[in-house]
Amino acid sequence: MKINDYGLQIILFFILSLVPFQLAWADAHSIPVLFSQQAHGAVSYSLSLKIIAVMTLLAVLPALLITMSAFTRIVVVLAILRQGIGIPNVPSNQIIIGLSLIMTLFVMMPVLDKMNAVGLQPYMDNKATEQQALFSATDALKEFMLKQTRKSDLKLFAKLSKSSLENYNNISILVLMPAFITSELKTAFEIGFLILLPFLIIDIVVSSILMSMGMMMLSPMVISLPFKILFFVLVDGWSLIVTSLITSFRV
Repeated sequence: MKINDYGLQIILFFILSLVPFQLAWADAHSIPVLFSQQAHGAVSYSLSLKIIAVMTLLAVLPALLITMSAFTRIVVVLAILRQGIGIPNVPSNQIIIGLSLIMTLFVMMPVLDKMNAVGLQPYMDNKATEQQALFSATDALKEFMLKQTRKSDLKLFAKLSKSSLENYNNISILVLMPAFITSELKTAFEIGFLILLPFLIIDIVVSSILMSMGMMMLSPMVISLPFKILFFVLVDGWSLIVTSLITSFRV
């Protein structure tokens, strides 16, 4: 079964859940929301069905943003950076999420432009059906995801789903999504490890100095925090983090 069939089943499930129970046994042609027209060998669904599909997509949009874009790697790295500096609430969660969204949009802009060119614009010009536009846009997104996904993770989930990897262009999105998110977490932790090392060295040095002076009652975190902030500012840390994150993606 293709991914298109799974998506259609999910949409139809939500549609049927909105229909009164007594209409569920009625003839399918008596329910206007399920009407579809076939012209030139292509199926065109009714406006009501399209509206429900769009509303369903908006409901799962946050999950799609996390599992199919650069958001996960960016937000995890920024969270590790905040923890490494030693100020758990600065920057705040709102600032971290906002910066992650802006950087995600910056990274994904070439992919969005390609999805618009091959999917949305042909559909708006009546040169492609809804299904053709969806498949074209999905292929552009899958190309981006494949470039970031490790082959080991891809083979793992392909093995778990008992599917073949002979042709990467025809790989199911249900296999690609978990492999992509796992690869993003691994990459984010690797970048986070390199970010934490300088701060760890500062903590060790400060702790050793305090121990040698016999100042055991004073927390090393209180002394090391100003030095870590000063170090981060002197090396222009935000520019380095943003540059490293953006260039780490294969677009």
